Amino acid sequence: MKGIICEQIEQFNYAELEEPVYTEGEAIIQIKRVGICGTDLHAYKGNQPFFSYPRILGHELSGIIQRIGENAEGFKAGDQVSIIPYLHCGKCAACRQGKTNCCTSIQVLGVHADGGMREKISIPVTHLLKADGLSLEQAAIVEPFSIGAHAIRRSGLERGQTALVIGAGPIGLGIMALAKHAGANVIAMDVNTERLAFCKQWAKVDSTVNALENPSAQLEALTNGDYPTIVFDATGNTNSMAAAVKYAAHGGKLVYVGLVKGQVSFDDAEFHKRELTIMGSRNATREDFEHVLDVVRAGGIDVDRYVTHQVPFEEMIEHFESWLDPANKVIKAMIEWP
Repeated sequence: MKGIICEQIEQFNYAELEEPVYTEGEAIIQIKRVGICGTDLHAYKGNQPFFSYPRILGHELSGIIQRIGENAEGFKAGDQVSIIPYLHCGKCAACRQGKTNCCTSIQVLGVHADGGMREKISIPVTHLLKADGLSLEQAAIVEPFSIGAHAIRRSGLERGQTALVIGAGPIGLGIMALAKHAGANVIAMDVNTERLAFCKQWAKVDSTVNALENPSAQLEALTNGDYPTIVFDATGNTNSMAAAVKYAAHGGKLVYVGLVKGQVSFDDAEFHKRELTIMGSRNATREDFEHVLDVVRAGGIDVDRYVTHQVPFEEMIEHFESWLDPANKVIKAMIEWP
């Protein structure tokens, strides 16, 4: 079968791969869609933590079950599925608390283990989600939106609270849309005016702030001096992450969703005077995936405008570099098989 391997930094190759071997308790999935995310872009450029080469990328996946055995979940060959790409041990301290998203020996497809940029893949039945009634594109974007859903659930965001989302990339946009769905007052912050306009149109955010134009003053005005109760930083940018402590309300929370390969430092005086809670949010759990599926089925996420670029599998390598160029206005690129 055909696949694409990231051999080393800035090098993809098409390759002939061995077919996956059927194993009891797993299912052979024919991959139909692969979303491209920041992890894939960072891996390609050599900026992704916890990563080694060569690697088959791809963890935003949807497909069709080709082969499966008896299972309690009722899956059968021919079913359309979304895939939870976080393979956990089930035994460590995190797993015992139900925090499978940060398992001490987690294997994320496309990062620690080979992912979905290939025709077929074997996946544990426990990591499949029924995606009947959805388009293949909708089924594939469940994973990045689940990251946002997990961050929101972890933050304890409540209806009526004000949330600031810094970074209007694919993950930040998902946080905005889901926070609005939860009934929050949402402020979007970015340096790109076109992307901020998209936040208004697509995610229906209440306000936007240009991060290059005295954001503290803008946030103070928008919140009558209170500042946002919860701040989500989805930039993966050290300067943004360091500055974010200044944007949260006293007694508020700051959630780092974006991951950076390096150190983050912040002003302790700003942190302490606010009695700020700072937390990390990593990956997602089945509960988050199921929530996103419910929201998508209810029409709460406009996937058609979120997926801006689609190419056939055979053309991926020639297009990948262009997705790194901001001038091409990529929000979500996706690989497709017929």
